Amino acid sequence: MCLAIPGKIIDITQDEYGVRLARTNFGGIIKQICLEYTPEAQSGDYVLVHVGFALGIVDEREAEKTYEALKNLSQLDELEDLDPSPESSTQINGNVAP
Repeated sequence: MCLAIPGKIIDITQDEYGVRLARTNFGGIIKQICLEYTPEAQSGDYVLVHVGFALGIVDEREAEKTYEALKNLSQLDELEDLDPSPESSTQINGNVAP
């Protein structure tokens, strides 16, 4: 099953090729994601992220409900085990996440 996780955009930058990237907070874990599929996303927005790509914007209440459901199902363990440094790339299920 594929799962998109909500995260809150902290700030937005562009890489040397003009690709929009965002430092994003996933319940205390900060990771860099790609915003190319959601050009309307801004700092402070909550986005659904799958394999390092923001796929859509969600409201804060919906993001909180998703985190609560995942917590109740004990499905946040993998996310909590990730390296919190935004500079690092972390492997998730064999895929490298930005």
